[in-house]
Amino acid sequence: MTAAAFSPTAAPPDPRRWLALALLCVASFMVILDASIVLVAVPSIERDLDFSAGGVQWVPSAYALTFGGLLLLGGRTADLLGRRRVFMAGVGLFALASLLCGLAWSGDVLVLARALQGLAAAVMAPTALSIVMTTFEEGPERNKALGIWGANGGLGGTAGALIGGPVTDGLGWQWIFFLNVPVSLLLVALSPFLLHESLANKARRSFDLAGALTVTAALALLVYAVIQAPGSSGGQTAGLVAGAAALVGLFVLIERRSVAPLVPLRIFRSQALVGGNLVTLAFGMGAFGLNFVLTQYAQQVLGYSAVQFGLASSVLAASAIVGSFAGQTLVTRIGLRPVAIAALLLAGLGCTLLSLVSVDSGYFGVIFWGLLIFGPGLGAGTVAGSIAALAGVAEHDAGVASGVQTASFQIGGAFGIAILSGVAAAHSAGTTPEALTPAYRLAFGVCWAFVAVGLLAAVFLLGSRRVARPVPVPS
Repeated sequence: MTAAAFSPTAAPPDPRRWLALALLCVASFMVILDASIVLVAVPSIERDLDFSAGGVQWVPSAYALTFGGLLLLGGRTADLLGRRRVFMAGVGLFALASLLCGLAWSGDVLVLARALQGLAAAVMAPTALSIVMTTFEEGPERNKALGIWGANGGLGGTAGALIGGPVTDGLGWQWIFFLNVPVSLLLVALSPFLLHESLANKARRSFDLAGALTVTAALALLVYAVIQAPGSSGGQTAGLVAGAAALVGLFVLIERRSVAPLVPLRIFRSQALVGGNLVTLAFGMGAFGLNFVLTQYAQQVLGYSAVQFGLASSVLAASAIVGSFAGQTLVTRIGLRPVAIAALLLAGLGCTLLSLVSVDSGYFGVIFWGLLIFGPGLGAGTVAGSIAALAGVAEHDAGVASGVQTASFQIGGAFGIAILSGVAAAHSAGTTPEALTPAYRLAFGVCWAFVAVGLLAAVFLLGSRRVARPVPVPS
């Protein structure tokens, strides 16, 4: 029996903690789902609001920019002002922004509402994950909670086409936003009963405004550069990336001199945290990039409708859930490194199978088997990356560590889409199925570059054999 068991101050686990996890998973599901579900509705939105072909891209991009750019700010705000109250404020803002999206009477209004929705998501996502971290004690129980969290994330990330197609065709594109409103209001109503309030050390509640502005600008500029890269000149993209790099350098300088930094640089002394975030980045690139290319192949080559593609991709969501639960169990038993490596190799094998698609390959000929193998790798790998990135992080840094981890996946997704769409566009010989298919095959094969990034991180940075109680990061 451990010493903690004899401690008179040791409190029993909160009996409501699993209900709290369910509430937080619903919020996370909405946030992740709204990053992808809108893609199915873009053609309808473009027609109804008279968008130009170039202008309509801002409907998904405005969400991605504010979500990815403000994640760290959202996580640190929760640490300083109270995680439950910030979470509730974020969910309330998400409901308001979703309502405005559905009521949008012009393209400009919809883009602004999507940006506001992304801001709310940037508050909700890291805050929800930091509440999970402070609700479950580090060890097997937290690993189980993160396994459920990872499965939920995998489901949200792959359910956009499955849900968005029927909703758009049956009710109209406005309802992909309206459905968020009653769910968000229910979450706000239940939060005071299921979630405990927690915050960082009150002695250091000053707000690092300079750090917040520079890192937000850097991330937003980097996301913008990646999103715009396929249609921009090399010089313009290089200039945007250079600007983002300069802002990152300025941010590091500010954080080193700040008394209460937005992102304590000491957290990056943990090899597990850095490695976990690189693994998460790799899976973000692979998951978003592969889904984007697969959507194009299914619709432009095989002639699938949005609903048909959603049904076809459901095997990815189901297998990712299985992989998430298996991953959290295996991480506890055999350690982070072997699980991460095996997951990455599974994902790479799935991409290899998808690179064999042809103009007339049937669903069960290639796609089903590729997704069936890629899914468990995605599920187990994201769980391993999450556990590594958050293990040993002090409670007062829970929000910012969660923000970094979530940002890694979102920024990775933006990179993956930009890179693979650029590869496909550059190697397409025309717009016929015969001309497009070789380009899509090449794009699937390029996913191995993402796998390589993750493998290097797993081999050299995830060195602990077992996940028990990692040594805390020095302060």
